This record gives sequence, structure tokens and C-alpha cells, in this order.
Amino acid sequence: MFRIAHLTDPHVGPLPRPRLRELLNKRLTGFFNWHSGRTKAHDMELLAALVTDMHDQEPHHIACTGDVANIGLPEEWSTARVFLEGLGPPDRVSFVPGNHDAYIEGALQGLLAVCGPWTEDDGGALGKFPYVRRRGHVALVGLSSAIPTAPFVASGRMGRRQMEAAERILAQLGEEGLVRVVMIHHPPHVAGASAGRNLTDAKRFEAMIARTGAELVLHGHNHIGSVATIPGPHGPVPVVGAPSASSRGGTITHRAAYYLFDIDEEAGETPRIRAQLRGLKPDGTIGFLEEVSLTEKSGGIKVTFRPERRAR
Repeated sequence: MFRIAHLTDPHVGPLPRPRLRELLNKRLTGFFNWHSGRTKAHDMELLAALVTDMHDQEPHHIACTGDVANIGLPEEWSTARVFLEGLGPPDRVSFVPGNHDAYIEGALQGLLAVCGPWTEDDGGALGKFPYVRRRGHVALVGLSSAIPTAPFVASGRMGRRQMEAAERILAQLGEEGLVRVVMIHHPPHVAGASAGRNLTDAKRFEAMIARTGAELVLHGHNHIGSVATIPGPHGPVPVVGAPSASSRGGTITHRAAYYLFDIDEEAGETPRIRAQLRGLKPDGTIGFLEEVSLTEKSGGIKVTFRPERRAR
């Protein structure tokens, strides 16, 4: 069995004090948003407790799907690195960036210059997307949807070159018989987020997965726990979104939590993937919340879904 923990959108704080010239762009609205609400919504003590619980579950690998930063200040990059170091060494933690990590032009490049080791692919390249990390019978594929956008816009885009490269990689990994786990920040399916917050090339992503397939897709961005499916060549592919790892408010699906996925190594043609959600409980402690069914809903009937694995 291979165990993956998935967390996202920690929005690591506190926010550094920016210089005036650093606020003469989109950061100004983000700065006011942080102090008017986000600083209360994102609890760093809660985040630390969540990470402690996650380590207690002894995952073999941790996937972090973006938004470690808030408004792309250079001071946030070193804070993000400290957070990733707390998750684990680069060979056991995979990171893909979110829209807050690419808040303005140049912010993503600065972050990746500091946090690149957590994106290193099998060939040793840092900060390049897509990237591949083979871990036993599992292959983690990191994609970037992080782009700078105008104020009040939080959309993402993969772009043609990255999409084409991802298709070649997923096809090859499928031929190798590996369990393919795709990581991306924005919900990559067409109905995943509203306009202005969506992946603008989600339709192309769905078409690509329909041709190549994948066994599991992980994302963040919506700050809510969710399970959806998109068509693959051999059956539906589960698309799982995690809540913000530092959020204290809201319903059980909005409060801080992370997923654990147990992927069987010897499962014949169809690897069995068991999932559970752990996070902030009503009594204020961190622990088990629920088993998660990777399902397809059709005509109101829930059908248990087991991802298909190609023969080696």
C-alpha cells in the first residue's frame, strides 16, 4: 500500500508588512482582503495541528496543491519554504503552485526559486511543469495552473504547451502500468468553479484525460471538500478537492482538513484506492471525519468507483 496525504491552500501567515511601492498593483486589494477577513479565517495554530495529525498517519508522500503565499511578497517565499520543510523533505513532498503564489508578474518565479526542490522531477529539473515523480507503483504528475491575473480575478490556465506535454506524460505512464496521481491547483473540470475563478482551459483538460486517463486528480482553490468525476478512456476518473488546510470557519466541508489516500500495490487490473477525510472536528480537535467514496453520480444513483489500471 502507498499512502498519500493531500492538503491545500494553507495561506501561510502572518502577512509581512509590505513597502508602499509593493502595494502599487493588485497586491493592494489582496492586502486589504487579508486584514479585513483572511487573517481571521486562516489560523496558523490550526494549520500546525493539522500537519501534526497528518504526520501521525505516516503517509509515504504528501501532495500540496498550492496557495502557500497570499499576495506574492518576496518575504512570503522564505516563509513558504519553512512551511514546506515542515511538511517533509523534497523527495517526500510534491508542491504545485496556486493563483496566490503567482499573484503578480514575477511572483511565481520568485517563489519557485526558493521552493523549487519540492517540484524536482525524476530528471532533476526544478520548477518546470509538468513534472513527474515515480514512487514505486505510483507516479505523481505536477501541473501548474498558476498565472497572474487582474484584481478580483482568480482564474488559472495550463496553456497549450503544458497540456500537450501532460498528455504525452500521462500516456507513457499509463503504458508503464503506474497509478497516475495528477496534482493541480484549480479545479480542472468544466463545472469546477465559476467564471473568474475557473481553469479557463478546463474543457481541453477534460478532453485530454478522456484520451489518456488517470487514476486520481487532486486540486484545491475552492476551500471546500469535494468529489467529482470526469470521463476517462476506461471509466470515470475521480477529481478530489480539499478544503483550506488553515480554515477555522464554515461548515464541515469548509473547515480545515486533508485527505488520505491508500493505494493498493497488488490490485490486478484495477488498483483499489481508499480515501478518508481528517480535520477539524466540532469539538475543536483534529481527527477522523469520514470515509470518502470516489463515486460517479448517475441519475441520482451513487455508483462506487474503482479506477482502472492498465496491465504492465
